[in-house]
Amino acid sequence: MNACYEHRLHGSVQSFLQILRERRSRRFGLGMKMATGPMAYQSRHAGVPLSEEEEALIAFAACGVTGYALGDLMYEQGQGGTIMSRLLGRTIPSGDAAQTVALIVMNRDATYYVKRPQDFQPQEIPDLAKMAQRGEYVELYRRSRVKIREGRGAPPLDPLFNLNCNQWSLYDPLATYFLPINELTWIYINGLLEILNENSGVFVLDERNGFRPAGLKRFANSRGGHLLDDPDQGRVITIQQLEALVTEVVTVEQGMMLQNIALMVQSLGLGGFPHWAAHAFGWFQALGFRMGQMRASRYLGMPRIVSALARLFGRDPAVPYVLGLEHDGAPLLKPMCPPYHPSMEHAVRTLVNAKVGPSGIFRGGAIHSAWRDPAAVAQASPAPSEDNIQAAIAYSQYVFNRYGRFPAYAPPLRTVLGFQVNHLDVEFYDRFYYPEALGAAQREHLKRWHED
Repeated sequence: MNACYEHRLHGSVQSFLQILRERRSRRFGLGMKMATGPMAYQSRHAGVPLSEEEEALIAFAACGVTGYALGDLMYEQGQGGTIMSRLLGRTIPSGDAAQTVALIVMNRDATYYVKRPQDFQPQEIPDLAKMAQRGEYVELYRRSRVKIREGRGAPPLDPLFNLNCNQWSLYDPLATYFLPINELTWIYINGLLEILNENSGVFVLDERNGFRPAGLKRFANSRGGHLLDDPDQGRVITIQQLEALVTEVVTVEQGMMLQNIALMVQSLGLGGFPHWAAHAFGWFQALGFRMGQMRASRYLGMPRIVSALARLFGRDPAVPYVLGLEHDGAPLLKPMCPPYHPSMEHAVRTLVNAKVGPSGIFRGGAIHSAWRDPAAVAQASPAPSEDNIQAAIAYSQYVFNRYGRFPAYAPPLRTVLGFQVNHLDVEFYDRFYYPEALGAAQREHLKRWHED
């Protein structure tokens, strides 16, 4: 290390830099077999499942509850601070503190849903954060997880459920799988309240309906409303552009979750790698999520004439899509749309109430925050105008009525990548790689963690 930097770095920083340098995707675990090719090999050892403590540490790295978000923004009219939609923090950043990404953990015995901060009662958050500070990660993991089924399920290995490159290594029977689930609707509606307000004034067109207004005609500035529908003013976008932004923001949050998993796996000396999990409905069906279906013509937003031709020629199959996750009759992941809300108006007003209702985070609920003077923040934070709320309702209802779901381009829940974690077979790497392919953490893991 360059001497001019070395004196500035504490041991913890140097250790973190080593973790970054040595992080790799490593797939070959104890008990595995690569049947053919230049690295054909069969492990001489039986597989070893992850311990509960190992799972707990990885789950905490991915999405552990750490307390309250700081929300260090300006909250006066027009300053944007009230874009915050929750005030809870995890080990990963989240747009608007929405905590949109959920985590499913699957081992050979059970499949778990790991609660997000908003799934707990507000008064539970300080205790959860203290447990993390005290290093009680196993107990925190037990308190956070909900068992949704015995054993685990998975979609087929065939394309496009999976990719060919992953077929040999996926579904190691003794591995643990970590599957992030993107929930798109909360941050979508929260974003609508921000872009459809009087300060932003964004006007949205439907590119699949002749670029007509997406339910927002009466709010157009050209008709006396507050949304700037003149394209020369740079505030006109399409549904596709808007939903692409929503999807990207949430997927970035998932990426940070996966990165934290990868860094914890490296720190522990385990093996693991991210893998394709982007099939639109495969994982949801396999794990028992609540499903719906609609004809492909409506799912894809085909024009009426094209839809009629598709039906006429028998090219309009039913497409499954995910609705939500329920367990023992109670919803665990319930998007902000039907069937979990009677209408999109109800969904929008539910979110508004969570922000500025009597117990909202900018009203009475501000006491559950990191602020020393929550009353001052609440007093300074304006509620959205009724015109702003009505515009968000009109747009949301338009999307749902025209496309049969919300969002228009994708189901409300989405998978992209999963992460398989197992115990490495050191002999495989010594056989086919130079010694630096494994670090001390990998070489010493079994002795440190599983000496028995």
